[in-house]
Amino acid sequence: MREEDRKPIGLLGGTFDPIHYGHLRLAEEARVRLGLQRVCLIPAGRPAHRSAPQAPAADRLAMARLAAQGNPAFEVIALEAESPQPSYTVPTLERLRERFGAARPLVLLVGADAFLGLASWHRWRELFDLAHLAVATRPGHDLDAAALPALLAGELERRQARDAGELAAVPAGRILPFSITALDISATAIRRMLAQGDSIRYLLPDAALDYIDRNHLYQAS
Repeated sequence: MREEDRKPIGLLGGTFDPIHYGHLRLAEEARVRLGLQRVCLIPAGRPAHRSAPQAPAADRLAMARLAAQGNPAFEVIALEAESPQPSYTVPTLERLRERFGAARPLVLLVGADAFLGLASWHRWRELFDLAHLAVATRPGHDLDAAALPALLAGELERRQARDAGELAAVPAGRILPFSITALDISATAIRRMLAQGDSIRYLLPDAALDYIDRNHLYQAS
């Protein structure tokens, strides 16, 4: 097997409602900083822990595919968006394990805010049997174990990796905080701006913006 084919694979899930440069920059910085072979973007179909996305799953999947064009290190995976079942991370990881094999390191990319709520996720302890967690933090804001719920603080203490090399050494089970460039872009703000008729150019790729325009997404009713 080629060395490239042994590298960890990054997994970035989200509603992507719509996908924007904050998502893409996180994926790209994670790829470089963590030595990932590629990053799989996984649009949620029916997210279980939040309100329903505004755009249908098919549209959010199409926008993710358009946004990923031109970067061969990005792959869009449709298994959640095309499923009628609620989107839960552990079942998705189980299916990806079947695809990539038991030995390939998988790295689930999450933001610090999402990590703080990890203990509320469905079957959350099983995450560590299936993947590593790489927690994206803002520059100057490290993950503080003292600020975490006790359950998460204990997991972080047991599982924290020293560097990205530890993620490549085993298939799953480690936690690695890493700092990314802070981009003040949110899908919520983009939807609000669109509803108000404001320009959102340069907040997301032109191909995704053109798709929004053609399909009249996020417009005020």
